[in-house]
Amino acid sequence: MDERILDPDGARERLAAWKGRIDKLAADTKSMSEQLRGLRITAHDPAGMAEVAIDSTGTMVSLKLTDRIGKATPDTVAATIMATLNTARRQLAERSKEIVADTVGTESAAAKAIVDSVSRNLGTAEPEPVRNDDRTDRTYTEERW
Repeated sequence: MDERILDPDGARERLAAWKGRIDKLAADTKSMSEQLRGLRITAHDPAGMAEVAIDSTGTMVSLKLTDRIGKATPDTVAATIMATLNTARRQLAERSKEIVADTVGTESAAAKAIVDSVSRNLGTAEPEPVRNDDRTDRTYTEERW
């Protein structure tokens, strides 16, 4: 029989160590949540036409346009705003990954799920490869031997 089971002092120590790990994880998770919730990212386009600010969900909360938009077409202004918004969302995803790594680490399934969820919600996740097994839809020609 395992003598550790019969050792009450050893059992108390193991229980205290386990509780300490759980308490630290809870505190780290709370810190992560607060930091993620408080994120706000501001991005500027290279031409200096637009400044976009987003909150922790990736929602635009501020848009500032400069007088440089007067020299651009409406389509260019719209494209610049959207590109700047996407830049801000990528920065938000990266900062979120850093916060997760700094607080709860990157190895747990929960941490990986949080990072994946943030990337998916912000539209910054790598698209999953599309498999097409239909041999009639090829973009190359097969050589016959």
